[in-house]
Amino acid sequence: MEAKRHKEFFRTLKFVLFSASAGIIELVSFTLFNELLYLPYWFGYLTALVLSVLWNFTLNRRYTFQSASNVPVAMLKVFAYYCVFTPVTTLLGNHLVETLRWNEYLVTGMSMALNLVTEFLYDKYFVFRNTIDTNDIALKKKAHEQEGIVDEGKA
Repeated sequence: MEAKRHKEFFRTLKFVLFSASAGIIELVSFTLFNELLYLPYWFGYLTALVLSVLWNFTLNRRYTFQSASNVPVAMLKVFAYYCVFTPVTTLLGNHLVETLRWNEYLVTGMSMALNLVTEFLYDKYFVFRNTIDTNDIALKKKAHEQEGIVDEGKA
């Protein structure tokens, strides 16, 4: 039981770190669109979000959830999540920035925090639920662990 909690803690930590790297991609690209190109909030946010989603999906599928799931099916499930998340955060974010005059970076940061929590839960319990730890990395690790148990039994 303790080993499972340890494994899930590190899975969550990996998700947070990979999501942070995607967040950096999102913030840098959003800043370029906002500060250099002076594009409307919704366009900069939406484009930056798409770039970060592609990066995050690729890393988390391979290394966090170690899933051998069908990539198009998994991507379609993530796309469905973003079909809800994106319009809500784009419209609400645009209202907060353009109408209520909230700081665009505060609004983007709030959207990113909401995305981190909800996407982790969605990925773990829906997208990769039945395929966690099934890719080549997970299978090699499992085989290595089993070899260690067998070797300890011989000693």
